[in-house]
Amino acid sequence: MNTLRIERLTRAAFAPFGDVIELEGARHYPINEGTTERFHDLANVDVSTQGGRALINVFRAQPRAWPIDIAMMERHPLGSQAFVPLSDAPYLIVVAPAGELDPAKLRAFSAHGWQGVNYAKGVWHHPLLALGRVSDFLVVDRGGEGPNCDEVRLPQTWRLTRESFETLAV
Repeated sequence: MNTLRIERLTRAAFAPFGDVIELEGARHYPINEGTTERFHDLANVDVSTQGGRALINVFRAQPRAWPIDIAMMERHPLGSQAFVPLSDAPYLIVVAPAGELDPAKLRAFSAHGWQGVNYAKGVWHHPLLALGRVSDFLVVDRGGEGPNCDEVRLPQTWRLTRESFETLAV
């Protein structure tokens, strides 16, 4: 079984897969007579293919137990998909570039509870990997006609270990 090294989630490291949604480094300015700070344009929501429309959902993820085995991946070929955590619990992300799925290009990231992600259209990703407790996520994705979820079983299971996660000192 192959083991995936878990990396810290940063905008630069995640750029090939989409956007990191976080306030640090974001363009911002005051609105509403100075009573609110607007953090502007945090992700490229891309859902209009074939007449799609944006959906706002809440996904409730059950916590995963270590070690975590990765045996399948999914993608959404018609739209992006954003996940914004509604708590401060860390979670894991496993992705691979858009196109033909190449398991050798899988990457794993550790996200702080205040970091969201927006998977670009067609990027392969694993379903939610909550850690420690039940975690809710605000999800923005595509609604509309046409099949928009491809799931693929991996030819070989990959593993995420607690040791790799703990070395990041999340």
